[in-house]
Amino acid sequence: MYLDIVDLRAFYASVLGRLAERSITMALSSVWAKIPNERLIGLGYAVPWLERFGADAERVFAFMPAAQGAVAWPPNAPSATALVFDEELPLFDSSIDRILMVHSLEHAENPRETLMELWRVLAPGGRLVIVVPNRRGVWARFEHTPFGTGRPWSRSQLTTLLRETNFTPGPWSEALFFPPSRKRWMLRFHRLIENTGRRLWPIFCGVLIVEAQKRLYQGLPVAQRASRRVFVPVLSPQGATRTLHDPETAP
Repeated sequence: MYLDIVDLRAFYASVLGRLAERSITMALSSVWAKIPNERLIGLGYAVPWLERFGADAERVFAFMPAAQGAVAWPPNAPSATALVFDEELPLFDSSIDRILMVHSLEHAENPRETLMELWRVLAPGGRLVIVVPNRRGVWARFEHTPFGTGRPWSRSQLTTLLRETNFTPGPWSEALFFPPSRKRWMLRFHRLIENTGRRLWPIFCGVLIVEAQKRLYQGLPVAQRASRRVFVPVLSPQGATRTLHDPETAP
């Protein structure tokens, strides 16, 4: 089950959330290869990092799952946000250069179908960057952060899933080595603990980050399936019937 968009925004506005964002940004920088004029999609809640890594992109969109909810982004420009279902993206085949998944895969109803859909919309050689909670980490055990919800992953599980969906795993990185404490005296030492954790206990990081590339020497079977998803406008009247003055029902 997805975390609500209001809770996500509140977390990243907090001190703990800002420190978490900074830690993940540092880890993403080590795997983020520059692609000039790329078309970039953020799936889940990737807004804090789209602003940092999408500055040189040709186009950037924030795709937010329907179960999570969406907010307008960017705040001072025409909205680039879309409310989507992660198994049925409103994109043409091979139309995107890179996809960044944050707070997405751990909540996916069917992770394999989700990645197959991302494979479809990625261009040949396109890149997929995934940020997920580490099942061995401390952050996955506390529900006061977004990383304590959904299904955490291990390296071997992610590798298997990527290979099954025709992605080639590339460089890995880790983040969130400091504990998810909300006590200010503890957060003062976050940088020291973070740097120490990178050297001494990388296996217990809070999140795993992997970049994978779309593999082309194998093909995915194409299956025709009917959509299970239907958008219903919130303000749409339900159960409306024709009136007696309807010319099609009048005697």
